[in-house]
Amino acid sequence: DSSDNGIELQIQAAGCTAPRLTPEILKANIAHVEYVKHVSYSGQVLRWCVMTTQSGFAHTGRPSVSVSIENDREHIGEQVAYDNAFNDLWPLMGYALKEQLHRGEA
Repeated sequence: DSSDNGIELQIQAAGCTAPRLTPEILKANIAHVEYVKHVSYSGQVLRWCVMTTQSGFAHTGRPSVSVSIENDREHIGEQVAYDNAFNDLWPLMGYALKEQLHRGEA
C-alpha cells in the first residue's frame, strides 16, 4: 500500500531504530492466503481473505462487499479483502512483539 510505504519512509528518515514492525515483516509472516466468497440472500457478494501466519494462526479481516452483484469483480474484491486482513495483522503482531520485548526475547 502506498500509504504504508510513505509512513515507512518517514519512520526511516526519522532514524527510528528500536524494535518495530515493518510491512516486510508482516508479509514475511504470511504463510498462506486463501479467499472465501459468499453471496448473500439479497445478492451482495462478500469475500474474506484468510491469512495463515507462519505459526499456523489463521485470521480474517473484514470482508469486501459488493452491494450489487453486477459490480462484483473478483480481483478487486480479493484485493480489498487482502488489504483488510493485512491491516488487521498490525495489532496482532504488535502485541506479539511487545510480549517478546517484555520477556527480553527481542
